[in-house]
Amino acid sequence: MRGVPLGKRVLAIEDDKDILELIAYNLERDGYEVIGVSSGEDGLAVAGSKGPDLVLLDLMLPGIDGLEVCRRLKADPDTAHLPVIIVSAKGEESDIVAGLELGADDYVTKPFSPRVLTSRIRAVQRRREKVTASEDDVLRIEEMVIHPGRHEVMVGDERVDLTFTEFRVLHILARRPGWVFTRQQIVNAIHGASYPVTDRAVDVHIVALRKKLGDAGDRIETVRGVGYRFKD
Repeated sequence: MRGVPLGKRVLAIEDDKDILELIAYNLERDGYEVIGVSSGEDGLAVAGSKGPDLVLLDLMLPGIDGLEVCRRLKADPDTAHLPVIIVSAKGEESDIVAGLELGADDYVTKPFSPRVLTSRIRAVQRRREKVTASEDDVLRIEEMVIHPGRHEVMVGDERVDLTFTEFRVLHILARRPGWVFTRQQIVNAIHGASYPVTDRAVDVHIVALRKKLGDAGDRIETVRGVGYRFKD
């Protein structure tokens, strides 16, 4: 059996020894177990073998950088479910967006308050706990099959290569055909109310989705002045 309660094992991928010690000290006081590694390569290995419940990920790492680590974690079926919080000194909006687009659940900039970091961890875990069994069900809409567990979309016999956010947008719409979602509702459903970019970014994802889905993309309808819906 595991030696820590469910949800309390954190993998921290951070090459700054002082920051890693700060993270470990504060999280362990709150009952977490912290597994610390200093490289992306080690982080990927531990994520696949030690069964962490959440990953804290620095971007500027030796060898494989943090964005590539995040991409690989989300592309691997064995680790795609892991919540990832990026903790980085790179605080430009472009850096934040890049991390979130690869599937990170949150982004904390350095220097950070340990209490804020703990709060963000709990918030991410609460959001994940709200996922119901029905949200994991495979959706079949005529020629389209959406598999949440695999983050996979098939149109006919062809697999459609979607980013993490594109997949989430499609899944949110397709689970409630005919239901109209505002842009802000879509953003909140994917990243929570603290997502640090404009809700107009949804329009960019919709354009990309329609293009990648081909004729099946016509099912995503624009409701002028409101948002989007999936044609039932």
